[in-house]
Amino acid sequence: MSVNKETLLNIIECMQKNITENRSYLSDLDRAIGDGDHGINMDRGFQEVMKKMDDMKNQDLAGILRTTGMTLAFKVGGASGPLYGTAFMKASDLLKGKDEIVIEDLPSLLDAGIGGIQMRGKAEQHEKTMLDALIPAKIALEEALAGGSSSDESIKAMLDACEAGAEYTKTIKATKGRASYIGERSIGHMDPGAASSLILLQSIAEVIQ
Repeated sequence: MSVNKETLLNIIECMQKNITENRSYLSDLDRAIGDGDHGINMDRGFQEVMKKMDDMKNQDLAGILRTTGMTLAFKVGGASGPLYGTAFMKASDLLKGKDEIVIEDLPSLLDAGIGGIQMRGKAEQHEKTMLDALIPAKIALEEALAGGSSSDESIKAMLDACEAGAEYTKTIKATKGRASYIGERSIGHMDPGAASSLILLQSIAEVIQ
């Protein structure tokens, strides 16, 4: 796996396409335990990112992620904008001076994004948030690479763990965010942030595999 500037822009476009296609699905998930606008907000944010595409074509890898993050942070409503925005911006810090991303870089990029989400959201794993999908995904990717798996095998391990993590959120009570207001009634519903995290990681795989 080698991601240059053109490929990274393709990944951002794929994220936008898949978020738009899943707009209603994400909002339906959010309607069960929150405000019902997660899909609408995420779609709006990525549409705004697309408006910056001409500018991003003149930026390096770090600039592309930073512009994406800043746009999401300021254009996505609710809590998800600042969370995802911070994740992209923290990941961008690791790409300064680099002109390609290889598979071995991906765990560190995920880790930086997760750290940004934890810093901004004051959340941990097992609290029914996007972290329940992202942290297992990062760990599975690390373990696959350490075990000598190929890029494709490692990406599959990451996606499988992310999907399992998103499914896991159905089984636990929310203790963070709007969903925490309904307590036990949040059990049985997938966290919409975990679902959108899965969509974003699937978009990466869709482009690079």
